[in-house]
Amino acid sequence: MEGGRWAIAVHGGAGVDPNLPMERQEEAKRVIARCLQLGIDALRSSPNVRAIDVVELVVRELESDPIFNAGRGSALNEEGKAEMEASIMDGCGRRCGAVSGLTTVKNPVSLARLVMEKSPHSYLAFRGAEAFAKAQGVELVENDYFITDENVGMLKLAKEANSIMFDYRVPLTTAETCGASASSDNTLRMNGLPISVYMQETVGCVVVDSQGRCAAATSTGGLMNKMIGRIGDSPLIGSGTYACDACAVSCTGEGEAIIRATLAREVAALMEYKGLSLQEAVDVAVKERLDDGGKAGLIAVSSDGKVAYRFNTTGMFRGCATQDGFMEVAIWE
Repeated sequence: MEGGRWAIAVHGGAGVDPNLPMERQEEAKRVIARCLQLGIDALRSSPNVRAIDVVELVVRELESDPIFNAGRGSALNEEGKAEMEASIMDGCGRRCGAVSGLTTVKNPVSLARLVMEKSPHSYLAFRGAEAFAKAQGVELVENDYFITDENVGMLKLAKEANSIMFDYRVPLTTAETCGASASSDNTLRMNGLPISVYMQETVGCVVVDSQGRCAAATSTGGLMNKMIGRIGDSPLIGSGTYACDACAVSCTGEGEAIIRATLAREVAALMEYKGLSLQEAVDVAVKERLDDGGKAGLIAVSSDGKVAYRFNTTGMFRGCATQDGFMEVAIWE
C-alpha cells in the first residue's frame, strides 16, 4: 500500500462480529467511505492544507454520526450516561491534547485540540474539561443528545448480564446469543475478568499531508456499562494515539491491553530505533507487543506518504487512500 505525498486512513473500531448483518456492514462502510472522502477532498483542496486540520475534520464527522461509538451514540456508563474521551496529536513538535469524562461536549476531538492549542496543559478531564469547554465557547448539548434507543437497550442487556458489553451495535438477538455463550471456556477476558462480547467501535483518523506533516486523532465513548471514571487508551498519548516526524498512529481494541503495550508509540519506536518500514513496524506492534490474548487493531501513515494497518481481531472497520489513487474501504482481512 505505497502511496504518494499525502495519505489518509480512517477506522471505526476493531473486533467486528462475523455474524453482523450485511445491511449493518454496508451502513458502516458507507459512513467510513463518506468520512474518508471528506478527508481526501480536504487534502486535494490545497497543497498547504495541514494534516492536523484534516484529522480533526474527519473525526468530528465520525463523532456526529451515531453508527460508531464516539460522540452521538456513545456507549453508556453504569449510570446510563455518555462519558466520552478523545485525543489529537500533531507530529510537528509532537504537540498533543486530550480530554476525558466529557458529558456535554458535542465534539470531544475539537475540545482536545483546544487543550493542545489554548491551554498550558496536554490533558484535561471531567469537571475541569467541562469548565474549559464552556470557557472556550465550544458547542455544548444535554447528555440526552448522545443517548439512543439502541444504546439504552444494550445497557439494559449488559446490566442483566452483570457485565461490560463491548459490542452494542449488533442487533439484540445476536448480542443475546453472544452473551449467552459468555460462560463457555472461550470467554474473552479483560484484566482476567470475563466480558460478554468483543467489538469496539472507537473512531480514529491518521493523515500525512503533502508537506510530510503527520497527525492523528482518536475518539470514543468507551465501554458499555463501564465503571464511572474509567479511562481507556483513546485519550492516552502513546497508547491510543501518537504522531511524530516519522508517522501517525490511531489504535482501537481492548483498551487495557493497548495501554500496557503503549501500542501507538511502539510503531514509531520500531521505525525510529530499528529502522523498520511502516508496515513492518505495524505488523510487529500488533503481533509481538500485545499481551497474550490482547485484541487490537491500528491504522498508520508515514511521512513519506505510505499507509498501513493491522488487526488481530475478526475484522476492523477501515478506509484508506493515497495521493496516487489507491483507495480501500473494508471490514475483513
